[in-house]
Amino acid sequence: MHIPDDPGFYEKFYFTPGDTGFEPIETSVGRLGVMVCWDQWYPEAARIMALHGAELLIYPTAIGWFDSDTQEEKDRQRESWITIQRSHAIANGIPVLSCNRVGFEPDPSGVMEGIRFWGSSFVCGAQGEMIAQADAENETILYAEIDLGRTREVRDIWPFLRDRRIEAYDCLGQRYCDNP
Repeated sequence: MHIPDDPGFYEKFYFTPGDTGFEPIETSVGRLGVMVCWDQWYPEAARIMALHGAELLIYPTAIGWFDSDTQEEKDRQRESWITIQRSHAIANGIPVLSCNRVGFEPDPSGVMEGIRFWGSSFVCGAQGEMIAQADAENETILYAEIDLGRTREVRDIWPFLRDRRIEAYDCLGQRYCDNP
């Protein structure tokens, strides 16, 4: 649904934004809320999937950093990526699976060196707890046991969906809210 336009990620020039909304996919393992890459940064998308009954949020992605970035910047970026998705799990009381590629891909245009994908695929539970995590350098098949029954328990403990003040969210349908 969301398409980035950043250095090394000029995807608006070769992808078309989705037009089917945020609808979970019914599968033999449950209702999966699959969103791709840039969608992972939007809490509204995760919320809508949860409200449509998704039992898991899944984010296949390809994100990384530039080798020229400082180690501090690399750490901030990777931790932000992990934190936002764990936040989706917590805010919606739903497990999240995030898979990311590893390795270096040179820039075919030669404008920059390329991108080093940071791997770190993970599975977290409905309270954002880490269940399994891959490392940043090796291709990995990550296995995790997910208790879908735990979602109901977590939503009973933290009833965020029940206690939303939806009457106060009118401006979410606008690009920016007007200043009072």
